[in-house]
Amino acid sequence: MPAISQSDQSDQSNQSGRSNRSGAGRRRRRTYRLVAAAAGLATVGALAAALPAGAHDNKHGKPLPSRYQDVQLLSFNDLHGNLEPPSGSSGRVTELQADGTTKTIDAGGVEYLATHLREARKGNPYSITAAGGDMVGASPLISGLFHDEPTIETLNKLDLDVTSVGNHEFDEGAKELARLQNGGCHPTAGCYTDKEFEGADFPYLAANVLDEKTGRPILKPYWVWKKKDVKVGFIGVTLEDTPGVVSAEGVKGLKFKDEVETINKYAKVLQKQGVKSIVALIHEGGQPASGSYNYNCDSPGAGDGISGPIVDIAKNISPSVDALVTGHTHAAYVCTIPDPSGKPRMVTSAASFGRLYTDTTLTYDRFTGDIARTAVKSANHVVTRTVAKAPDMTQLISKWSTLAAPIGNRAIGYISADVPSTGTESPMGDLIADAQLAYGRSLDPGTDLALMNPGGVRAGLTYAAKGTEGDGVVTYAEGFTVQPFSNTVNLQDFTGAQLIKVLQEQVSGSNAASPKILQPSANLTYTLDLTKTGAERIVVGSVKLNGTAVDPAATYRVATNSFLAGGGDGFTTLGQGTNDLVGGDDLAALVDYLTANSSATGPIAPPAANRIAIVQ
Repeated sequence: MPAISQSDQSDQSNQSGRSNRSGAGRRRRRTYRLVAAAAGLATVGALAAALPAGAHDNKHGKPLPSRYQDVQLLSFNDLHGNLEPPSGSSGRVTELQADGTTKTIDAGGVEYLATHLREARKGNPYSITAAGGDMVGASPLISGLFHDEPTIETLNKLDLDVTSVGNHEFDEGAKELARLQNGGCHPTAGCYTDKEFEGADFPYLAANVLDEKTGRPILKPYWVWKKKDVKVGFIGVTLEDTPGVVSAEGVKGLKFKDEVETINKYAKVLQKQGVKSIVALIHEGGQPASGSYNYNCDSPGAGDGISGPIVDIAKNISPSVDALVTGHTHAAYVCTIPDPSGKPRMVTSAASFGRLYTDTTLTYDRFTGDIARTAVKSANHVVTRTVAKAPDMTQLISKWSTLAAPIGNRAIGYISADVPSTGTESPMGDLIADAQLAYGRSLDPGTDLALMNPGGVRAGLTYAAKGTEGDGVVTYAEGFTVQPFSNTVNLQDFTGAQLIKVLQEQVSGSNAASPKILQPSANLTYTLDLTKTGAERIVVGSVKLNGTAVDPAATYRVATNSFLAGGGDGFTTLGQGTNDLVGGDDLAALVDYLTANSSATGPIAPPAANRIAIVQ
């Protein structure tokens, strides 16, 4: 497979500021006809308030105003094409109050995000906007139906300067990612409007994603922002385990390298070019000790308030890197984690779906060309919905909503209450598993059970009407938001011993540190004992199908989506099934199930989420 970008290291910087992004400066393409206010509440982190010695004129003791320049870094991550305000819990953040209680705040929506970012930039002539990956992929219908062209158009209007790739940028493969970067109409769907898709006018960075044949990054590994004499370099990477969380077809022909090794390599390259102020955009993250966005991550001590992969990554990245913008875990944090020299370094993440943005002040030292890290401060801000909507974003959403409406507004079912997607076992996950079992039995009556991966459940269903459809109505657009991946429902045979091993893989191996609990169909029950460790967390004697203990020697027919059937999410045993049968689209299975089992007068109730007995 040819590399997406043939640029070599000598021209990777592609220096530019936002002022270079006028329409006149963009390459014009042929067009085709359609063929088918306040910055808000914040959590603040700071390394120190004082600038280093030497900030004053030695003779008079007066400040040298020309030495230090504050550079504003606005960042966000894991937007996932959420252009409209996300619904339910996906559209709220939790805020810690002074008295220790918490409250939730409605947040998100690009009409509001645009307003917040534009207000934040006022009075900050040196301002950069960067992102930590997963801008697209697993997107709601308004973007996903159009292969995420609406999201790229939105990010262009948001004046995004640079982003790293995330794992979801590879959902449709490297060629489609190249199209999102470079433009052009979709190879099979064609053009959606009377203008050809222009692509991203910001660089996607993929320093650790290599073409297997050439050994070179498929996109630019780094980029340099310049304004007058101030230079800040950005290195972008995604998690090394991207092949473990993306379909095999999506990462075909690609090699994913270690995050730390890659960042340290390109930090040296930037330094050789005279760029000493460096920010790493890393699509990997951690979990703070609190779910509140304004939790003081450093309160127990530097770095103690966060766990997960980003901690070791941060501790090993070269001290020449001044700040880390992270993502992937959809968590909110502003933490300091010591670099290899023991010096504290800011590590941030702005949750997901455009609900937060991070405002970091990097104090640039013109004498050294580096960031005075003792002066770095950072805060997460809520994208509240109490500010004015950005008219250009409203217009953009209206345009794409009109195109999506004939498909998206169709009613596919009825619910009696919210069907949440949260929890170790979620009602939404259970509902999908039940739908896949029913679909599996329509293909093969001998299908015994179904399992759904939690990461594939992208949202819940809300009872309150989102549009004009009425309370309790589930539209195709809402179903698409829940299951946007276009997986198939596959059937495979496993022994009972293999089935138990699959359950153990939820909490062992690559999933030991961060368990991935599969959502079971109603007829599979067992006990999960979280007081134990590793595979022992699965109480083997409790695993029952239709009330009967699973027989290790018997054969069971299992329905999963194609991602799991390929061994995704660390479930290697699910990749070893036999007697494979590839069925149809997984969203279609959910649509069929809701249509068959609900009506306006007989809505379906949320599953009780009691199939897994949890001991804590």
